Formats: sequence, C-alpha cells, structure tokens
Amino acid sequence: MSELPALRPETDTHCPYCALQCGTRLTGDRDVGVKVEPTDFPVNRGRLCQKGWTAPDVLAAADRLTRPLVRGPDGRLTETSWDTALDTVAEGLRRIRARHGPDAVAVFGGGGLTNEKAYLLGKFARLALATSQIDYNGRFCMSSAALAGNEAFGLDRGLPFPVGDLRSARTVLLAGANIAETMPPLMQHLERAELIVVDPRRTATAGRAKLHLQPAPGTDLALALGLLHIAVVDGLLDQDYIRRRTRGIEGAVRRAMTWWPERVESITGVPVSAQREAVRMLAGAEAGAGDGGAYVLTGRGVEQHSRGTDTAAGFINLALALGLPGSGRGGYGCLTGQGNGQGGREHGQKADQLPGYRSITDPAARAHVAGVWGVPPEDLPGPGRSAYELLDALGDDGGPRGLLVFGSNPAVSAPHASHVVRRLASLDLLVVADFVPSETARMADVVLPVTQWAEEEGTLTNLEGRVLRRRALMAPPPRVRSDLQVLHDLAVRLGEPPDRYPAVPQDAFDELRAASRGGRADYSGISYERLDTGESLHWPCPAAADPHPGTPRLFLDRFAHSDGRARFAEVEHHGPAEDISPAYPLYATTGRILAHYQSGAQTRRVTESNAAAPEPFVEVHPDTAARSGLADRGLARVTSARGSMTARVRLDATMRLDTVFVPFHFPGEGRANLFTHPALDPRSGMPAFKVSAVRLEALPEAAP
Repeated sequence: MSELPALRPETDTHCPYCALQCGTRLTGDRDVGVKVEPTDFPVNRGRLCQKGWTAPDVLAAADRLTRPLVRGPDGRLTETSWDTALDTVAEGLRRIRARHGPDAVAVFGGGGLTNEKAYLLGKFARLALATSQIDYNGRFCMSSAALAGNEAFGLDRGLPFPVGDLRSARTVLLAGANIAETMPPLMQHLERAELIVVDPRRTATAGRAKLHLQPAPGTDLALALGLLHIAVVDGLLDQDYIRRRTRGIEGAVRRAMTWWPERVESITGVPVSAQREAVRMLAGAEAGAGDGGAYVLTGRGVEQHSRGTDTAAGFINLALALGLPGSGRGGYGCLTGQGNGQGGREHGQKADQLPGYRSITDPAARAHVAGVWGVPPEDLPGPGRSAYELLDALGDDGGPRGLLVFGSNPAVSAPHASHVVRRLASLDLLVVADFVPSETARMADVVLPVTQWAEEEGTLTNLEGRVLRRRALMAPPPRVRSDLQVLHDLAVRLGEPPDRYPAVPQDAFDELRAASRGGRADYSGISYERLDTGESLHWPCPAAADPHPGTPRLFLDRFAHSDGRARFAEVEHHGPAEDISPAYPLYATTGRILAHYQSGAQTRRVTESNAAAPEPFVEVHPDTAARSGLADRGLARVTSARGSMTARVRLDATMRLDTVFVPFHFPGEGRANLFTHPALDPRSGMPAFKVSAVRLEALPEAAP
C-alpha cells in the first residue's frame, strides 16, 4: 500500500471545485465533522462561495463508496475484496486486448484529478495498456481556448497573469462567462472595473455590468469581428504594438472589414450603439495615471461551439489589435473551469499530449518522455480519439470494448447523453473509480472506491498557472484507496514493473517534474519542499542552480513563438451547427448555476445545495412561454432532434424571446445533455453545448 498522509489537527488546503482553487483551512475529523474557513489566499482573499462553504458535506455523504463492487451474474453490484475487484479488471483488460488489440481498451480522465493522478493516468494508458485511446472531460471545457491560445501566443495558460492584476483594471470584457455564479470570489477583483458582459442571458454577472451585449446564441464570433471592424475604422488600433509584437493582422482585418456594425446587428441583435460603446470602453481603458488598462476574458460561452476555437481566436484578435496581451497594461485570459483544468491538460491525459504540454507527435518530445519512463520512443502510442469521439466509438467495430473512468461522469456530462449511455452499456468492461455512486458508476461492471480531496496529498494548478498543494486532514475510510494506488496495483497485475508507477504523490510529482522539464509547462523547478514553505510558484518554473522564482506574468518581453511575436488568426463567422426551424423554433443554451458543480454528482449530495436548486429548470421569456402554453413553475419538455428533458419552468423577462436556458447538473430525465448537439469543433474536438434548436411543450404535473 502507499504511505498514508500525515494527519493534522488542521490543515491549509484548497477548495475541491472550480479553478480559482480558493484557499481554505480545514479542522475536525470524521467523527466530529469537518469545518472549513477561507484563508487570505490571493484569489479568494478570505471569501468562499456556497459550494466552498459546504464542500466538507460531501466527505460525509451517506452513500460514500467504501468497498469495491463487482457486478455479479444476477446483474447486481455486490461488495467484494480489492484483490477480487482488481483481478477482475486485469483479467477483463487482458482478454479484450488479446482479442481486439491494445486500442480496444480506453481511459477517460477528469479535470479535477490532481497533477499526479493526471500524469500517472496518461503513463498507465500508454505503457501498461499500450493504448492511444485516452482523453478526459476537460475536452468539454477548455480545449478550444487552449488551441486558440497556443496558436496566438505559442503557449496556453488560462490567465497569463495573476488574478490580483485585475483589481486595478479600468475595463474588463467578459465574453461567455457568468463568474458571479460560477466563481463568485473572483468578482471582488473586478469591483473597480467597468464591466462589458457578452452573454445571451441577463445573468447575475451581466446585472453588475455597465454594458451588457446580448447576442443570439452562436453569433459571438460575428460580434468579435464587428468589434475589431470598429476598432480599425475608428483608428483605435495600437499600431506600435502591432508592428513590434505581432504577425498576421492583415488577414484578420480583411475578414473583419466585411462585418460592418449594421450587419453585425442584423446577425447578433446587438445594437450598433452598444458595439461602438464597447470598443470605446476597451480602447480608452489605458488612459489615466496608474491605470491598469483593459482585459478581455473569455469563458465556456465562447468555446463550447462547433467553431469555438475560431470564436476564442476572434476575441484574442481584438485584444491583440488593442495592444493588450503582454503589455503590462491589460491582457487576454481564459477563465479555466474545473479545479485542475489547467494542470489536468498539461501532463498527459489528453489524447494528443505528453507531460509538460508536449505534443505526442513531436519526435523530440516523445524521446524525452520515453527516456524518463525508461522505454524506447517507438513504444509510445500516437494520438487517439478526442473525448466525444472516444465515447461515440465505444462498443463499435474498431472502437474500444473496455473503458476505465477516473474523475468523470460522462453519463450526465457528455453531449447527446442518451447515445453515450447506450455506448457505455455496450462495453464488455466498464470500470469506474469514484467516491460516490455517480450515474456512470452505477452502470459499471467494477466500481473502485477512491479518496476524496481532504483525504489525499497532491498538487493542482489553478487558472493563473499557480501550482498549489492539496493537503490531507484525515485518513480515508479503511477500505478506500488512492487513484495512484489503484493504477499501481492494476499495472503490476498487467505485468509492469512495480517501481514504474509510484503510489506516493510526492514520488509521482518528482517524476512529473522530470517528464515536464523543457516542455511548455515546465514544472522541473517546483518541489513539494518549496510549495510547503509557502512559495508562490507559477509555471514555467525550470530547474536551475539558483531556484527559479516561477513566472506569474507571461509574455512581458516576448511571446512563446520562436520569433517572439503573437499571431493574429484569420477567422470567419459561420453560425451554429444547428439553426432554429419551424419544428424547433428556439435556441437552447446550457450552463452552470451557483448551487451546483459539473454533473452535480457531488453537490446534489449537499443538503444546502439541493435546497437552493432541487430540480432542473428552464428559463424562458414570459411571451415565449405563453406561445408554448407554459405556466410559471409548471413542467415543460425541452425537445431537440436528439431527445427530450423535463424541467420546471422559470419565467424571466430578461431572456431573449428566441432563447431558453437549462443548467446541466441534473441526472435522469432532467439531463440537459439529452438534447444537446454532438457536433464537434473540427480542430479542438469541443462539442457544441451552447446552441441546440429546441421546442417547448407543457407537461402535466405528474410527469417524471
């Protein structure tokens, strides 16, 4: 077994939810209960949201998984020993590989896994299983902005500056981000700034904005092109910055010049006057002594489209044209969503990446990582399927016949969820490692109970690229193991050398440091010892004779391309993958709400969160509701060409007449992803969660 964490009467750690990773102090134990208090950590400065305050409740969930489960001949999951469970998994994996080849087994990870888990999961897939078929739920979250950022700047880090820099901003454009509900402690950093919010809904964040631009769903890129058009025509470009620090503006401007303000208004619904005001606010933001300048920040509303990469690039173009990124007087950033959404995509659980944010097709990258792992480079598989493509292929000829799931709940979170559930059900072997019986775990052939956040050690990387220490307050229940131990034990059963899969988090991190050395995300100069003394370390932080201080602010001197210059992207608006029609006359968009997180597997087990949001709902304008025969607080069916979900009606006079909103945190017939579109961004693999064509129908109260 791995070493148990050193127990403490209290410990400073971080919230297990979003990528802010708010600082917290835990006290108590399993018998008396765990209490949480916020610390004066830079991103939350003594504040927490509802989810952070109630995070300890999940530690005591009544249905906490504490023993391995194996599905018997009668179809029921029954408790068993660890040896029996792991032997069952190993035997099933060997049988599938022998019959169908190594790519017939797959791994699906999560953006909430620690850096150590994400790293070892990728290593396990590529060496112990010899499969290329590994991806993770972060593909549904950050992949479009990550690709756009890499292409523009040569490097992807959600915020290339500390959150605290926003406190001095004069103007901040938030595109597709409702941080007042999804990251409430972040709002305190924007109290001085004048906010421009781009969102089809009048969200809590939009309600605090000086200017709310309310485009039709799927038209964000048309708006970004129009804002760049205005900046060009009105002479607001930073020509000196563009000349010294960028390439390719000609193509970007050529595209933007066909998007004059009146055309943009006809497509998006955003008035010309509001477009002009937004550009003036951004371009004038640097005026004044001591001014922090302007920032363009994007979120899931920009990315989760069939052209999400282009849309993110359109907003990056606007920021570059105004001279913001790397200027020291503003910038561009993407608000990473999941707790380790940043680190989770850097260290090898993505289909196309190796540790250190290296490309799996780069011969030099393959040679470096293979050297750390002690295998020939040719032993490493190539790139595999992206997340939805992997799930869509499950059980099909040529697709995976076995799947291991760590830290994810795709039965609820994947688009076209009913189809994904059918694919999961068709597998020869489904194995789920989790700490609560999620909807995916309930389908599994083997369920492996693993540790929760307050029971384990490790590191995570927040949205600023700051590497953080997760510290254990208490030991896990007696029969619960860490994910690292599970991977170690499975690898040994599959014939791998035991020392190749470290089960102690610090040992895994030290190996990760070596594997990341010289990569885009270089952690080689970061250590548990440095983090435990309180150092604030942002990657890249290479190993050096004199300890490297880390890099809180990127791009101040040069961008990460070989010539040091940022790249404009030549992008064009094409509209959503699915438009409205007489049969489906409304746009449906999905998102998060304050009380819940991701698929809700954790927060739906918290009494306070359930009291605040006990059931799925659909927000709809009163006039739209009346046309569909809906009443406030009544039940409705939301139907697309792919399926239907059931929700409680909430009338909201600020909604667009052509748009409804549904949160995605609920299971069963309340799954928003029963109707969402599986169309993928052709470059990033991001599904089009944000736009589906639907119709509404009233249901009797007795409906499920």
